[in-house]
Amino acid sequence: MKPIKLKTNIPSLRGTIHIPGDKSISHRSIMFGAIAEGKTTVTNFLLGEDCLSTIACFKKLGISIEQLEDKVVIEGNGIAGLKEPSEILDVGNSGTTIRLLLGILAGRPFHSVLVGDESIGKRPMTRVTKPLQTMGAVIQGRKNGEYTPISISGGSLKPMEYSLPVASAQVKSSLLFAGLQANGTTTLIEPVKTRDHTERMINKFGGSIEVDERTVRIKGGQKLTGTDIHVPGDISSAAFFLVAGAIVPNSSITLKNVGLNPTRTGIIDVLKAMGADMTIVPYEDDTFEPCGDITIKTSTLKGITIEGDLIPRLIDEIPIIALLASQAEGETVIKDAEELKVKETNRIDTVVNELTKLGVDIEATEDGMIIKGSSELNGGGTVSSYGDHRIGMMLAIAAALCKEEVFLENEESIYISYPSFFTHLEILSK
Repeated sequence: MKPIKLKTNIPSLRGTIHIPGDKSISHRSIMFGAIAEGKTTVTNFLLGEDCLSTIACFKKLGISIEQLEDKVVIEGNGIAGLKEPSEILDVGNSGTTIRLLLGILAGRPFHSVLVGDESIGKRPMTRVTKPLQTMGAVIQGRKNGEYTPISISGGSLKPMEYSLPVASAQVKSSLLFAGLQANGTTTLIEPVKTRDHTERMINKFGGSIEVDERTVRIKGGQKLTGTDIHVPGDISSAAFFLVAGAIVPNSSITLKNVGLNPTRTGIIDVLKAMGADMTIVPYEDDTFEPCGDITIKTSTLKGITIEGDLIPRLIDEIPIIALLASQAEGETVIKDAEELKVKETNRIDTVVNELTKLGVDIEATEDGMIIKGSSELNGGGTVSSYGDHRIGMMLAIAAALCKEEVFLENEESIYISYPSFFTHLEILSK
């Protein structure tokens, strides 16, 4: 497709927007609704391509799903109600869909084949397929199940105690779905605590799960019951406008209904540590997923070091944090972020390459990057998302500070997680 021209040299961003539904929670609401008994109604569902891929896969598994804009109704018949698909299950660009779906299919006594797009074909699946094979699933794929296409034949699963070698909510969630079907109690031990949407949703659907710091235990054979889910706004999507509000001159932005789950709010911690002018008003009713409104204004920022246990709480926000750091005073160092190399792109190299084109003083390291602050973004020309939605949105926000014209290749990737992104940018920049 032809590159699009981005808005540059924006004098200010002002106004209020409602952040679209959380992608992780939207995925999981469909999955749990499909394996629960009875009706589940989901509101503020994210209409991004990734989440629509999850709906399409479960329809192929025999689940009745009706969708009217951002309201979705799922009729579940329990996990035994899933049927063997007559077609290949295509997850599109969604790593969440394929990894979590493998955990569900691991306990189902039928055969399925899963594929995805070119990006999914390069992403490692053995972190999920190996432990699922240990539990009893029969899985085959390129390089012994490391890459798609992957075929899986499920059935009787045995529980296990497993220490996750990487901090990954996708791996944890996949194994929890398998554990729900195992004959006994499955224990998972994380290296550091990751986002806990799956654990919260098990409770929301009437299930029982034991969480003790980094250890999670789930009993198999539980019955889940359909429920109503209102999806809070996605803080990973909000992050782009939080950063925009902090770095674009004369700005004041209010973001409504933003998810404030403490396992996801690393971006909030970073903004506070850098000195951002930010106000958070939590909603009182946060029994399922905490959320609230955030107002952010143009800020004087300082460089910091980002590392350790904080990284899993902001792994998806690191591209936009790199841009944030470029406008702070001093140096920002990001460490312990090797996981960025196996996202939709190698996000370390991609962030460094594309921001360098726009004038940012940034260098890649083995496990992150070093950003020199107070950069003037005088560069222009053509940049690319490389098919990675978070890179695309980060570059659109960076262009707001550029004096010269900037063109973006592969902007369609942005619609994977934030279909209204450019509309919201236009509203705020009027």
